[in-house]
Amino acid sequence: MQVLANSGLRASTLAPRARRAPALGRRSAVRVLNVAAPVETGTERFARKPNGEYDLSAPPPFSLQDLRNAIPAHCWEKNTFRSMAHLALDVGIVAGLAYAAFSVNAWWAWPAYWVAQGTMFWALFVVGHDCGHQSFSNNKALNDFVGHLCHSSILVPYHGWRISHRTHHANHGHVENDESWHPVTKTLYDKMDFWGKVGRLSAPWALFAFPFYLWKRSPGKDGSHYDPACDLFTPAEKELVETTNAYMLGMLAVLAACTIKLGPLMMFNLYLIPYWINVVWLDIVTYLHHHGSHDENEKMPWYRGEQWSYLRGGLTTIDRDYGIFNKIHHDIGTHVVHHLFPQIPHYNLEEATEAVKPVMGPYYREPVKSPGPIPTHLVDPLIRSFKNDHYVADSGEIVYYETDPNFGKRTA
Repeated sequence: MQVLANSGLRASTLAPRARRAPALGRRSAVRVLNVAAPVETGTERFARKPNGEYDLSAPPPFSLQDLRNAIPAHCWEKNTFRSMAHLALDVGIVAGLAYAAFSVNAWWAWPAYWVAQGTMFWALFVVGHDCGHQSFSNNKALNDFVGHLCHSSILVPYHGWRISHRTHHANHGHVENDESWHPVTKTLYDKMDFWGKVGRLSAPWALFAFPFYLWKRSPGKDGSHYDPACDLFTPAEKELVETTNAYMLGMLAVLAACTIKLGPLMMFNLYLIPYWINVVWLDIVTYLHHHGSHDENEKMPWYRGEQWSYLRGGLTTIDRDYGIFNKIHHDIGTHVVHHLFPQIPHYNLEEATEAVKPVMGPYYREPVKSPGPIPTHLVDPLIRSFKNDHYVADSGEIVYYETDPNFGKRTA
């Protein structure tokens, strides 16, 4: 990512250049002010559509380096103690919830436990996610060890997912090369059967997709996150995937032992239901990172060919406000800066985001505030996107989701 961040993108000037005073002894032409000409203000740097709206699919008038320069230096610093403190708090809450639910073991307590523990499993995923980006600490061995523990505990293959997620970040916003929740083309869409379309492109079924994605990836892509020979991985990464598979087998053995000791029903309540709630959290949040603008009239661009760049792809990500869950899941909703600069620790993302807003201007989509502690306002963009965003055109370097009016209908 460092290579991408320093990929030679030319820094653009953010303010009009000062005019040089005419040299003494020279005659200078008298210039008459054209009062009808537009004044070069900050917002006039941004391209507009014929109707006057900002064209956020156009190349931005700033570079990745401009954004990097706007972020305070301390935002890049990784504090191992602080990261471990966040992890310790998460693990403590997970253990406390499990102990309390096991002790009470009453029908009325289990639903509250399922939601709370599923949310905490999701928080553990985010810690492992930060380890995968090496933003947990400056020690790679520690990052990978903690990442393995966090992800294996919720049955996520750390290195397999880390590498595919790295591919996602390196190609975000690219129709064919993106790895996570990328659109299907019209040709691929037409080849998908009824159940494939429903399972991939509709709620609530798509909200359970993550384990199946780990096994089979997305439509149009072959292989598995557990297969060292998958084209996701280089030959040098084969042993990393095998190491992760060993951690996964170890976790399955732990779960099997707990099931023998506590019984299937207890493990169903303690682990299985929270696991699936964690999956729903993961799929909702990651989907909303890249779909469903707050503005129901805005379509998010996807790119191909020379129109795609790391910067333009990253600018199609969306920040969200998750109410009381913002801090619980480590500010993962503060996603635009994270996508462009994944090395920044999660506890510095809000400050870094505030620093780049003046540079990004309208390219930053301000998140709608949660109406209360529960982010019910996110139901609308989620359902609206699943209803309307089905496929993109086979050709074109800037494309948008299109809608199949017959989606969800059984046809011959």
